[in-house]
Amino acid sequence: MTIKLALFDLDHTLLPLDSDYEWNVFTTALGWHDPVEFNRQNDSFYAQYQAGTLDIHEYVRFATAALCAQGAEKSQSAHAKFMATVVQPVIRPAALSLVQQHLTAGDAVVIVTATNEFVTRPIASAFGVTELIAVRLACDADSGWFSGEISGTPSFREGKVARVEQWLAERGLTWASVESSFYSDSMNDLPLLEKVTHPVATNPEDRLRAIALERGWRILDLF
Repeated sequence: MTIKLALFDLDHTLLPLDSDYEWNVFTTALGWHDPVEFNRQNDSFYAQYQAGTLDIHEYVRFATAALCAQGAEKSQSAHAKFMATVVQPVIRPAALSLVQQHLTAGDAVVIVTATNEFVTRPIASAFGVTELIAVRLACDADSGWFSGEISGTPSFREGKVARVEQWLAERGLTWASVESSFYSDSMNDLPLLEKVTHPVATNPEDRLRAIALERGWRILDLF
């Protein structure tokens, strides 16, 4: 039997916000950054992401600098508050229901995001999803905590295709042996949308909506 695989982007697809951006806003409010300079750079990186010009390695170094400096205990405590005050209140029933439909049907469900694992693992759990493909953060050999560098291939743009192919190969699967769907809002995810059996433009930005209409892809507006 063909295995059904449901892939989901996270930010602006299942969540009506960008979790990495909001985490940085949240930690700025905690005093982890200089607010004026950090917000200037954060907004600049976010604009680059939307424009498709982001250097993911440069961004991750910037975005995790305070996380690396604060250490594990303080960072994990802050993230629990972030989940309670920022993420949980905006999780929409329609998004939960969509994921649950695939889980109930017995599909393999994977969240595939360009945001790092530290930020997104608890969010994936909130959706009931155990399989997460996210940017892996390398650890410092001495401290055992994050170093600010990326480990392996970042799950960003074409890297999402590579990471999903790696996930499939680890399970003895290929694209040909699965019937795959991918839900995403972003033009950055066009490589993976073009790879799957059933691309679904979900809350799509204008450029992706236009491509979906042109190609006859399903369009889903959850928000």
